[in-house]
Amino acid sequence: MKVIGIDLGTSNSCVAVYKINQIEIIDNDQGERVTPSWVSFTDDERLIGNVAKLEVSSNFERTLFQIKRLIGRTYDDPMVQADMKLWGFTLINEENKPKISIEHKGRRKILAPEEISAMILESLKTSVEDRLDETITDAVITVPAYFNNTQRNATIDAARIAGLNVLRVINEPTAAAIAYGLEKETNEEQNVLVFDLGGGTFDVTIVKIKNKEFDVKATGGDTHLGGDDFDNCMVNHFVSEFNRKNDCDMSPNKRGINRLRIACENAKKNLSVKKNATVQVDGLHSGIDFKSSITRAKFEDLNRDYFENTLKTVKDTLSSADMNKSEIDKVVLVGGSTRIPKVRELLQNLFGENKINKTVNPDEAVAYGAAALASNISKDELSELRELKISDVVPLSLGYKQSGGGMVTVVKRNTKIPTKQWNKNSTAKDNQIEARFTIYEGERAAAKDNHFLGKFSVKGIPAALRGVEKFKTCFIVDENGILTVTSRNVSTGKENQITFDKSGKLSEGELRRMLEDANRFKQDDAEWKKRSEQVHKLEDLVYAVKHAVTGEMSFDVSDKDKKEIIKICKKVKTWINDNQNPKVHDSKKKMADLEKICRPIFEKIRDGSEILRIFQK
Repeated sequence: MKVIGIDLGTSNSCVAVYKINQIEIIDNDQGERVTPSWVSFTDDERLIGNVAKLEVSSNFERTLFQIKRLIGRTYDDPMVQADMKLWGFTLINEENKPKISIEHKGRRKILAPEEISAMILESLKTSVEDRLDETITDAVITVPAYFNNTQRNATIDAARIAGLNVLRVINEPTAAAIAYGLEKETNEEQNVLVFDLGGGTFDVTIVKIKNKEFDVKATGGDTHLGGDDFDNCMVNHFVSEFNRKNDCDMSPNKRGINRLRIACENAKKNLSVKKNATVQVDGLHSGIDFKSSITRAKFEDLNRDYFENTLKTVKDTLSSADMNKSEIDKVVLVGGSTRIPKVRELLQNLFGENKINKTVNPDEAVAYGAAALASNISKDELSELRELKISDVVPLSLGYKQSGGGMVTVVKRNTKIPTKQWNKNSTAKDNQIEARFTIYEGERAAAKDNHFLGKFSVKGIPAALRGVEKFKTCFIVDENGILTVTSRNVSTGKENQITFDKSGKLSEGELRRMLEDANRFKQDDAEWKKRSEQVHKLEDLVYAVKHAVTGEMSFDVSDKDKKEIIKICKKVKTWINDNQNPKVHDSKKKMADLEKICRPIFEKIRDGSEILRIFQK
């Protein structure tokens, strides 16, 4: 059975599979190799991909995008609070979890970010199943290198809702490095820096490549930096311009903001090939048309801080790898935002133009690498990728909270995995009979400023003065990134442990409910498709019958019969217009009504059986 590789992106997603000794990027149902990570709900259907993106102007309250920026985050996260001001859909607070509230088929639905991501994943999964004509159950899914444990778990939960078993989660830049390494397979050792700047996240990873061996040296990044932020800068710029020119405040106009965002995104793309771009939105706010322009220089100035931050991350990652820029052989550009001329200029100034690799497709490289790893771990005996070897690193430091609130780092970021790291500590209070260990990940000095993972206790410690009772604490991270923390009381041998696996963090009840909802959406979509196909079949039949008696090559029927056929055709066409996506049996009944009138007429003329065949299709 095939294992697929999926790049679930903030702006766009892509899926690939290894077959017949090559990796193939799979087209979606619209023939596109990349699928916009957008979901839209209309009154009677759910849309995914580019058709959903086209709904944002007219259906902005139910068109969802940038969901990856919500996944695994809390509602009070400052980044969530900032983003939601620019979204058209409604975000609500449910136990400090951000949820999306939409109206669909006359009912209010509350959806978790995992459910929306699952819809995109399911769409990609279906595309592969349609192409290969087989059921897909297993996948390798990529995540930003700087995704924390909760964000990774939430991604896996999304996959489970979509009916996928995640065999491995791999960092996006590592997957891109695999794509580059397989394309440029050589016996010579190369140090490759992957610069991954997509729609919503940014990663830098340094990988040593030789043959099919990929040794990650260091990684760095920002889970909230990408093309969407560049768009937002332009949106804010033009909102200020519009308000100033028209003495108003259009900020609360979410429909207008979303229409402006699409125009800004198009302008951004144009500025990658032109020095000047036009931003035009008719009836932007209060019926007022808006037209302006932006130069490439102005765009670069608006986003200067973002661009400079990417370069700072590059330098920090080089430092973490204990390397200098001269030791980098190639810089691989991944993600659509690497097409921005200023980004390329900064990298060329740092590394030299000859080191910038432009052969890897920035939109498809991550999915390509994920599919290669999928083939490797699927144990396909025919696969040429069985020799693939990947050595990754811990993206964030791991440790525990000490009594004073500081973070005791046990595993430093960019430590190679698998790894086992020990730490010695002791009781913090007199007569303490229980030791509590609170585990965090992150780089801040105070534990509370880092990301909380979990906690556990070792009980039954002999009462003694502070510092007498000793502990040995061990952090183990396996090759899949699964963390296990164990602490043992030296004097008694009593111990306890906690494992942070990748099984997901949704409760079984939440997961069951989301799976049921996902299945319901799938059934609704299938039913809608059947109804749509049947009514289109009826409409085609109406036009075929009408043209058979009114067209240039029409049949020779009497004026009375022609009038009767035109009358029934008009009646059925009016019914189609008045009944949006009617039930299948209703469309079939109208088809029978049409045939009842037409069959006797066509049976009595020469070659009439030719038109009657369409009723059997």
